[in-house]
Amino acid sequence: MSLHPLPPPKKPTGLGRLPVARWFIATGVAATLALVGGIVLTIVMIDAVREANPRPAVEVQLDRLNVALVVLFVVAVAGALGLTFIIQFAVLRPIAQLTEQVRKVAAGDFDHRLQVDRPAELAELSSHIDAMRRRVVAAWRTAEDQADELRRSNGELEQFAYVASHDLQEPLRKIASFTQMLEQRYGDQLDDRAKQYIHYSVDGAKRMQSLINDLLDFSRVGRVTGERVVTDTGEALRLALDNLSAAIEDTGASVTSDELPKVIGNRLQLTQLFQNLVENAVKFRSDLPPRVHLGVRRAGEMWEFSCSDNGIGVEAKYADRIFLIFQRLHPRDVYPGTGIGLALCRKIVDFHGGQLWLDGDADGLGTTFRWTLPATGEAE
Repeated sequence: MSLHPLPPPKKPTGLGRLPVARWFIATGVAATLALVGGIVLTIVMIDAVREANPRPAVEVQLDRLNVALVVLFVVAVAGALGLTFIIQFAVLRPIAQLTEQVRKVAAGDFDHRLQVDRPAELAELSSHIDAMRRRVVAAWRTAEDQADELRRSNGELEQFAYVASHDLQEPLRKIASFTQMLEQRYGDQLDDRAKQYIHYSVDGAKRMQSLINDLLDFSRVGRVTGERVVTDTGEALRLALDNLSAAIEDTGASVTSDELPKVIGNRLQLTQLFQNLVENAVKFRSDLPPRVHLGVRRAGEMWEFSCSDNGIGVEAKYADRIFLIFQRLHPRDVYPGTGIGLALCRKIVDFHGGQLWLDGDADGLGTTFRWTLPATGEAE
């Protein structure tokens, strides 16, 4: 199993930089010095008393006190040695053992087992850490399997995209073209019903072509032309309006905008985003000439854009449904389309790390969509 090693640990600061062993050594040395100093001071005081020629009974007690001090010193030394042994083999060595095992895991050997037998607290801690290691490794292996499956699925999707863009569309083009040629050549021999059937066939072939192209656009988001750089959204809007110039002129639409900023994004996809939103605003118009305005404001590390129109509007209860693929609120013969446009817009915004939503609280008639895109981080 190949996994990247964990990042290096954060270096301790202050008194935490000293290892535990040095703390024990420092404490032991201080205690030993205090004990020796106390004994030496007591002996000096005993000698001073003896120089004063005390009574024999006091002299005997002083001798006993000397013996007691010697015994106390021997016991203290033995206790210090025993405590040192206990700390070394029951605390410091197991801690060093656990530290070394954890260091191996952190270096990338994620299959290395963590096990410390003593003391009970460290044994319990090592078992918990090892259980966590096993769960993480199991999750990583599952993620690797899923990643392999995803790569395989993406490869199949690439093959499907190629087939859809070439092999599937060629028969549709032939169906549409030869059906139209049939009508042109034998039109005077066909009755109205036959001409209607031909119209249905051509319309169905063209709608299938449009649906395939929209599905290809939807599948390409994040896979093809996915590079995100500093992009001028004003330029992306200008390109979108150029692509929609015929529809804007035919409907007498007016499209205005604030001064749009630069963002981190993909120009081709942002152009498609603006184009779909403006096209929807023009398509779903009311009896009034379409009026579309694109606004923007800064929201922390993001830019919040808006697209407002004076069209027929969308009821708040459909705020989530309109972003689902193939979901339509109107019959196809009233408002043509494949039902992918807003789903594609949301996928583009999601790919850029933003959000797209219907503003149900916007003032006035029509529809207002809002979405966020990451700012460049430069002073605006």
